[in-house]
Amino acid sequence: MQTVKMVISGAVNSGKTEFIKTISEIEVVSTERRATDDTSKVKDKTTVAMDFGRIAIGNDLVLHLFGTPGQKRFDFMWEILSEGMLGLIILVDSTRPETFRETNRIIDFFVSYRDTPYVIAANKQDRPNAWSPDELRLALRQPPHVKVVPCVAVDRESVKSVLLDLLYTILERSNEEG
Repeated sequence: MQTVKMVISGAVNSGKTEFIKTISEIEVVSTERRATDDTSKVKDKTTVAMDFGRIAIGNDLVLHLFGTPGQKRFDFMWEILSEGMLGLIILVDSTRPETFRETNRIIDFFVSYRDTPYVIAANKQDRPNAWSPDELRLALRQPPHVKVVPCVAVDRESVKSVLLDLLYTILERSNEEG
């Protein structure tokens, strides 16, 4: 059985913890603590180190899902958590355009630090004011080859679809290189 490390990152309140909780087959290891800074205006608790979940894909593949903290003051964890990752999901709260600049900063960090396949998950697509994946692609200045996919982090099928998109992206990349 092969174990693969995936990292889920994004700005504060983009849905990283929910994404992992929705799909994990084990109880998620979470480091959520009471928010004490500006984050408390958007949510009561925030991830301070990581979230960890696990899901088996068939009989021969297990995904270890590591969620990063979204707050800038905990961004030192990004490098630690990305060590050995095979793929990256950037979650974006598609109802909060004020977070798009921070999302770009996160994308820039991971893309410049590691040449890892990634997809962008446009979360909260079930809400009426959500930007579409195409609108997000433009706002985030993403090239056509980067997948920007719809997501609802509390819906298991939606989360599964995002993970499959990432796995296909990884396969495509390895076929191009091999």
